[in-house]
Amino acid sequence: MRTAEQYLEKLRSMRPNVYMGGKLVPRDDPRFMGGIGIISTTINFGWDPKYADLMTAKSHLTGKTINRFTHIHQSVDDLLKKQEMTRFLC
Repeated sequence: MRTAEQYLEKLRSMRPNVYMGGKLVPRDDPRFMGGIGIISTTINFGWDPKYADLMTAKSHLTGKTINRFTHIHQSVDDLLKKQEMTRFLC
């Protein structure tokens, strides 16, 4: 699983493919930083052992630990934890 810093670095390395106001903008455009900040928060909590169970999941594709935001729900428990994660973050 990436760190929040690695996540932002990856975004910056990707080619721009989003248009706002008719102009191509980079993926770290200031208008995206609110959402990027929330995702970074979930990543940071995922590295904390106290919150790891809530913020991370095991990928059914790779078997690796991933951020629950990017996890494809596989069970009722997955859905419940996603809801609990969302409530915790709000």
